[in-house]
Amino acid sequence: MAKINLLLSLLLLVAAKAFSQTAGTSVQSPDQKITFALSVQNNKLNYSISSNKDKVISSSALSMSVDGTVITDDVTLGKGETYRQDETYPWYGAHSTVRNHYNGAKIALTKGSLNYILDVRVFNDGAAFRFIVPGKENVKRIADEATVFTLPAGTTAWYHDLNMHYEGVYEKKGLDTVKVGEWAAPSVTFQLPGSKTYLAITEADLKNYGGMALQTDGKRGMLLRLPQHQPTSYPYKLRYSPEDTLRLSKPAAISGTISTPWRVVMIARDLNALVNNDMVHNLCPPPDKNLFPQGIKTEWIKPGPAVWKYLDDGGESTVANMKEFSRMAAELGFKHNILEGFWRKWSDDELKDLVSYSRKKGVEIWLWEHSKNLWDERARHAFFKRCHDLGIGGLKLDFFDHEAKDVVDLYQDILKETAELQLLVDFHGANKPTGQERSWPNELTREAVKGMEASKLADRAGHNVTLPFTRFVAGHAEYTPVHFGERRKNTSWTHQIATAAIFSAPLLTYAASPQHLLSNPAVAMIKSIPSVWDETIVLPGSAIGEAAAYARRKGNTWFLAVINGTKTLTLDISLSFLGEGTFESMEVRDVKNEPASLKVTTGVNSKKDRILLNLEGGGGFIARFTKQP
Repeated sequence: MAKINLLLSLLLLVAAKAFSQTAGTSVQSPDQKITFALSVQNNKLNYSISSNKDKVISSSALSMSVDGTVITDDVTLGKGETYRQDETYPWYGAHSTVRNHYNGAKIALTKGSLNYILDVRVFNDGAAFRFIVPGKENVKRIADEATVFTLPAGTTAWYHDLNMHYEGVYEKKGLDTVKVGEWAAPSVTFQLPGSKTYLAITEADLKNYGGMALQTDGKRGMLLRLPQHQPTSYPYKLRYSPEDTLRLSKPAAISGTISTPWRVVMIARDLNALVNNDMVHNLCPPPDKNLFPQGIKTEWIKPGPAVWKYLDDGGESTVANMKEFSRMAAELGFKHNILEGFWRKWSDDELKDLVSYSRKKGVEIWLWEHSKNLWDERARHAFFKRCHDLGIGGLKLDFFDHEAKDVVDLYQDILKETAELQLLVDFHGANKPTGQERSWPNELTREAVKGMEASKLADRAGHNVTLPFTRFVAGHAEYTPVHFGERRKNTSWTHQIATAAIFSAPLLTYAASPQHLLSNPAVAMIKSIPSVWDETIVLPGSAIGEAAAYARRKGNTWFLAVINGTKTLTLDISLSFLGEGTFESMEVRDVKNEPASLKVTTGVNSKKDRILLNLEGGGGFIARFTKQP
């Protein structure tokens, strides 16, 4: 009898252990098609994400440590406090209104005497999670993470490494054959096998923390890595001292509660859904009404195109010439004139004179500044106050080149202080956007992309047709599109103009000088391209690294923009997106075998019409359809 009782006790113990290893909880999207499942397996915290019952992220380890102790091992799951959101808000991007709709749960976790939370939000187009670890305000702790995102067999990925920080060239790779240890700068885009399902992995609401990069584990997984593990980029080592490099390579200490950024997995049934995904900014808080009374519609937030004297023949770096730039900007209907560092040679009176002249033309003046001059709080605020008093509209701040917590903190200080002084911001040499432009709408764009400044990029066509579905998924990017000279490489003039309608950013800075824009045969088209949109549709025929075809609406006017990769392409495009009525049309087409030329025609179209395109490698097309009364 004793043996039977012992055997029964052992069986019960095994059953209890099996239950504890597989016990878990799940959170579903509002439409119940996406599920985030959390469990404890082999005493370790695990998760998976499913879409329509198919695993898009296979069972993977959730891993976080605090002061060297892994808090996700030997962990006990507690109850989940559920919550939900369904709101809309205005936006400057692919569309003018955003819906923020999710189901959330704050799931209690216990590791010994430590009680903390995994916060999960599941949208109809993806899932996100973050750790919240309570702490005392006067106690500093070091956090680390090693969460894995494991993709299904046969998954294809597009990513670039960290060598040039966030200014790399995306490569297409099969995850089954990728070796361990490759670095990837988010956002990373994936296409799942045997389907049109796309994923993108990045982070949102990055603040008081180091930025996330990803590293391949050789098992179809992407491992989350914080800055203390990441290689220092070439641009940072080029511009900063070895002492700076060493300082930022050390783990960052965080005071009080540790709230990680959101780890974001976007899920899209097609490229249109991927481009229109709003998760990254949805996961960020709304703007402070004290600083932005009307949110992004606050009067001094002024999106629009910009002229820029840097990459094209723009003449002398004088006040008189910059007045001429502002005059031509006004003739183009542009709202901004961005000055590089040559402004430092001028007096405050000269700057005031330029600002006064430009404002009368409806043009704001922006000044470039090196971020190294902004680390000292007193000096930084004095510079911002000086710019405010001079009437400067915005600042182009450059050469951050790192994603350590100290640098992330500097971004936050800059955004807050410039908002208080009503200055707009353009970050260059920057890290990826993480949706902070929702909280700080004075950030009108940031670089974090290999754009037109990359003069040695030979295959610009292939690069251009990859970016809309990779880098731009994370948020706005200052590529500085449109150049008619040698920098356009293997792309046509029409391709270049079409990028202005695809590479969207609230501050849309043109690379071509205003003289060359005004003298181009397609100047009427250039003048009419918006920097923000009411609606965006990615059309059939689009494919990552092959072609991008967009229909975009602003008010009652539609634009059809197509850029082609390196191979010839035939597209038969329906104009059904136009809706009812007739539309006056303007088309800009390539001239066969003459990439430095284009043809402009006008006509009338309706939704019943189709447009046939036969594009050469690097070719493009753009049309405007204005609804008739």
